[in-house]
Amino acid sequence: MKTLEDFIALVAEQFDNAENIEASTEFRNLDEYSSLTALSLIAMIDEEFEVTIKGDDLKKAATVEELYNVVKSRIQ
Repeated sequence: MKTLEDFIALVAEQFDNAENIEASTEFRNLDEYSSLTALSLIAMIDEEFEVTIKGDDLKKAATVEELYNVVKSRIQ
């Protein structure tokens, strides 16, 4: 499993203005967040972690760290 810092870097790559993203960032509140970004996050998680998440999982996670914990909990 990648570290939280690695995960933050991967999430940041999905956004145009990525320099301010950290564990406590509420990613859905970022100006750049859109349905396309959500799909990019889902695809990145599937590719990097081989974990399938759904839109509901993104809605339940408020921060980048919470999303990381969802992914971490699903790794076999």
